Formats: sequence, structure tokens, C-alpha cells
Amino acid sequence: MNIRIGQGSDLHRLADGLPLVIGNCSIPHTKGCIAHSDGDVLIHALIDALLGAFALGDIGSHFPDSNSQYKNISSTELLKEVLSLPEFKTSSIINIDSTIHLEQPKLRPFIDQIRSNLAELMNCQINQISVKAKTSEGVGAVGKGEAIACDCIVLLQK
Repeated sequence: MNIRIGQGSDLHRLADGLPLVIGNCSIPHTKGCIAHSDGDVLIHALIDALLGAFALGDIGSHFPDSNSQYKNISSTELLKEVLSLPEFKTSSIINIDSTIHLEQPKLRPFIDQIRSNLAELMNCQINQISVKAKTSEGVGAVGKGEAIACDCIVLLQK
């Protein structure tokens, strides 16, 4: 059995009037991510973790923000493209563990929907996906409501 692990992270600044999308779930809020794509920090961190598990670079090397093809693209489309790579055709998810760092809004009401969305996208069971949300207790850019960040780890079996 060949086990692979990958770690990913992402951070985006927040601005008034932009949509907030986390794990392919639209979250009602006054602020959203400043990004070239839809700014879904969870899916971006997941993509980095998946690519890292097979030493395939990072999201920026596959989908550079200098390429207008990816302007305003849904992050789920980027994830689907990564999952179509040969390495992922013969591997399966053991589990995904993620932590979203965001001061506001509280994400508890959306966690189950986010997990369900990811399970469908990743073709795995919801109990293989953990999504946690943490505040930064008012400290730093996240704590001041200026940014959102996410850390993600994947464990794969090849």
C-alpha cells in the first residue's frame, strides 16, 4: 500500500461587497475574497494539498493569476482539473482535514454543507472530511477581519 500525504494553505484579503465562497458554499456576509478566481480558500488549500501529495507543484504553477483564462473561474473547476491528473485516477482519499481561519461570520451553520460539497467533489464519504473554523481572537489580519486563511491536509492511498 502506497500512502501519500499533502499539506496546503491559502490566504486572501477580504473587501466589502464581494462574494464569500468557502468549500463551494456561498456564505452570506458583507465581505468576500479579493482574488483572481472566486477566492475559495478551502478549495485552494485542498488543491495545494493534493498537488503536494504527489510533488506536483502548487496551485499557482498550474493556474497562474497571470492567465486570463482563470479570471473569476469557480475553484471547483480548478479542483476538477487537478483530479483529472493521472496521479489521482489511481488513488483514493483516506481523509481530508481542514481549518478555516476567519473572524466573521461564524461558519458553524455552514460546516455540514461545506463537508457535503467537498465529499461530492472528491467522490468520497462525508465522514472522510473534517472542516473546522477558528477565529484569531482579534489578532493579525484575520483577527481584524481583513483576511481569511485555510490550512488543509490530505491523506491518500495509491
